[in-house]
Amino acid sequence: MSCEDLICARCSNPVVEGRCPTCRIARSQMHRHGPSLPPMLVLAVLVALLFVALVLQRVY
Repeated sequence: MSCEDLICARCSNPVVEGRCPTCRIARSQMHRHGPSLPPMLVLAVLVALLFVALVLQRVY
C-alpha cells in the first residue's frame, strides 16, 4: 500500500498531497524506514572480512 492510494478522513484529499496535518503525519509514517547502518561501520565490517579471508588463505 502506498500513500497515493489513501484518502484522508479529515480533509477528503489524497494523503500524498499532504494538505492537512493529519495527511502529513500519515505520509511520514508510511515513508518511515528502519534504522540503517552507518557507512563507516559497513566499511569496517568489509575490511574485517577481507582480513579474515586473507588469514584463512595463508593458513590453508
